[in-house]
Amino acid sequence: MPAISPRHLCSIAAALALTLTAPATTAAADNGPDSAALREVLFVGNNWDGTADVIRSTGDFAKIGRINVIPDKEERLAEINADPIKWIYFMAIRNSVGEGHDQFVDDMYSTPDGRSMVVSRPSFADVVSVDLATGDVNWRFPVSGYRSDHMAVSPDGTRVAVSASTSNTVHVLDIDTGKQVGSFATGDKPHENVFSRDGKYIWNMAIGDVNTALDEPWLDWTKGDRRITVVDARTFQQVKVIDMRARLDAIGLDGHSDAVRPAAFSPDESKLYFQVSFFNGFFEYDVASDKITRTKTLPENPDTSEDRTTWVNDSRHHGITMKPDGTKLCIAGTMDDYATVVDRATLQEGPLVPVSKPYWSTVSGDGRSCVVSESGADQVTAIDFATGRKTVSVPVGDHPQRVRLAQVPADWTGPSAS
Repeated sequence: MPAISPRHLCSIAAALALTLTAPATTAAADNGPDSAALREVLFVGNNWDGTADVIRSTGDFAKIGRINVIPDKEERLAEINADPIKWIYFMAIRNSVGEGHDQFVDDMYSTPDGRSMVVSRPSFADVVSVDLATGDVNWRFPVSGYRSDHMAVSPDGTRVAVSASTSNTVHVLDIDTGKQVGSFATGDKPHENVFSRDGKYIWNMAIGDVNTALDEPWLDWTKGDRRITVVDARTFQQVKVIDMRARLDAIGLDGHSDAVRPAAFSPDESKLYFQVSFFNGFFEYDVASDKITRTKTLPENPDTSEDRTTWVNDSRHHGITMKPDGTKLCIAGTMDDYATVVDRATLQEGPLVPVSKPYWSTVSGDGRSCVVSESGADQVTAIDFATGRKTVSVPVGDHPQRVRLAQVPADWTGPSAS
């Protein structure tokens, strides 16, 4: 951790904001001459059963195949059972963030050649590369601490960044070998990672302690050091810190959490749209001026309990993505059981599409649809950006969470070992 409080770095952050390139979501890396032999797909991570479904990235989003991302489960469990500390953390994950289940897949990406899936596995505190042809593990990287979380892939597809949530560290790995090329310190409980479009910077959002019962606004200070850390992706040195507490206080929202959750960046890389714990809505942050410029409060579901301790991991809304042309946002209203498309210019929401505990949202391969994971219904649902209405739902595995665009060999239908 830096010796200086993030709050004392506000003036530095404001100056640096003018020189940094804000990140934009990257779908898939350029695969060069071999790209013709690949097909674009969506990976859907089924957290509780340790599988990933591979579905079409457009159209009917039909299932193509499934891969077991824990082929080494028995070996990992034997290691955990032989180490009392690892066992304690394994059980703590199951009984807190896992809602009584083991967390076997948080995030996943394809390698540039489309031959492997790289997966973070929270309960096993690691990242693995799984061969899509055989289903075997290519390499394994145990993260520091006892839990792995969200990842991001560099624009050129050669590196993957993973949050080690109990050690306040992000590891950056060579995607082909699993060897660490660097790491950096974060705030408490690092969560989302994003590479800038030019690959020069990595942004990390630390969300603090989300499994305590100290959820009332006046107890927000107990949640830990929550901040955005921006580092040089080559040297891994910290170049900027953004503490949203000061920015929220500046607009009179001192009762809102400053734990930045999922985020989406505008196509021109000037604006950051982000969700925070406990809030049914999102904020617009201007990177150059270092200020929150707009606030959007979305409807509450009258059936949602007002008891914050019942909201999963302090989430009320968890999942935000942007249409590639920058005109629409798609919001997953997790605890309110809906998803909605929001006009970016007016911030007016469209129809509230009923979905069951949506945990993530992403954009389809053709950019026409928002795809949300319904963790409460074990399916993914596509919503048309133009109309804001549902077009199709596709069954997947147990508790789908992260959904990512990826590439696989054109004729792939599943591992041969299956």
